[in-house]
Amino acid sequence: MNSENEEITQHTSTQELQAQVEQYEKKIFDLQQLLEISRSLCSTLEFATLIESILYTCMGQFHVLGAGIFVLNALDTDTFHLDSNYSGIDVNPNISYIIPSSNPLVRLLEMSNSLYTIDELIENLPGGTDISMLSSLKPSLVVPLTQHNHLNGILVLGERITLSEDSGYTADEKEQLSVIASLAAIAVNNAALLERSSTDMMTHLKLKYFFFNILTDKLDSALANDTKLSVIMFDIDFFKRFNDTYGHACGDYVLQTVAKIIKSSIRGQDMAARYGGEEFTVLLNETNKDDAMVVADRIRSKVEQYDFCYEDQHVKVTISLGVATFDSKVNPITAPKILVDQADQALYVSKRNGRNRVTFADPKLISEIKVD
Repeated sequence: MNSENEEITQHTSTQELQAQVEQYEKKIFDLQQLLEISRSLCSTLEFATLIESILYTCMGQFHVLGAGIFVLNALDTDTFHLDSNYSGIDVNPNISYIIPSSNPLVRLLEMSNSLYTIDELIENLPGGTDISMLSSLKPSLVVPLTQHNHLNGILVLGERITLSEDSGYTADEKEQLSVIASLAAIAVNNAALLERSSTDMMTHLKLKYFFFNILTDKLDSALANDTKLSVIMFDIDFFKRFNDTYGHACGDYVLQTVAKIIKSSIRGQDMAARYGGEEFTVLLNETNKDDAMVVADRIRSKVEQYDFCYEDQHVKVTISLGVATFDSKVNPITAPKILVDQADQALYVSKRNGRNRVTFADPKLISEIKVD
């Protein structure tokens, strides 16, 4: 009898020990995962890339079909916008996914720094608070991204993939999610600061120094992977006339409108910048000569056809463009400044040949050009 009791006790002890080992192994695994997530988020300062990294991390870690993040607008810090910061969730094109900072939801998330289901939000928010816009996303959980008691974003997790009827989150999952949210809040804040400091306030395009930083990285990548890379330089034709004839406010309007046309004509992986004055530049990632020329002429055509109307005055606006392409066989340049200079020289050819046209920086052509 004693022998049987000893065997039972020993077996129970072995089971408990095994359970503890499995628990600690899971803790170690979770910590390793958090360390990798931390490294990933802290090494990313490009805002769009960071948001994408946060979304896919949460979708993978917590088995949800989709996720989205409301973040403070880089140039309007009074509202949280969803914009295109989502993946795998259904958005209604008729709904404006904007949350003002004055909304009681923002104060609740900021003060409590707690995770909520939609039902829990309804219970904790003042009566009459409208969160129908948030509810329309069908979130399984709403997570605040806070840093120093300041809300930097609102993470919305979509429907969970689960084999059981209970699709809720365990205490361990919520704890892990809270840590990820803290890391994400710091990363979002840092990226937002960089976004503001690297953005031209008038046109909302990137500044010249930031453009060269990104171009340097992309050119290194193109060199390493033997891919193409193109740069477009733009110049507004006879820009001084707008300032002299209609005033500087009209000149600002023309700059802002041309910038919007440029930005709406390129992909998310590309980048537009204000190079200086009335000059703009665009980086077309993994883009060959022919495709770059198509993009450049599309922008030129859109500007030419756009109805620029300032204080009931219709003004005609055209742009001249130059295109240069990195190609390891045809144009194996290694310095970003050289590629930009090539596009600039091609731009000069466009202006010299009548403006409102696109010129490619053919090595034979630009070698004969002497820029004023």
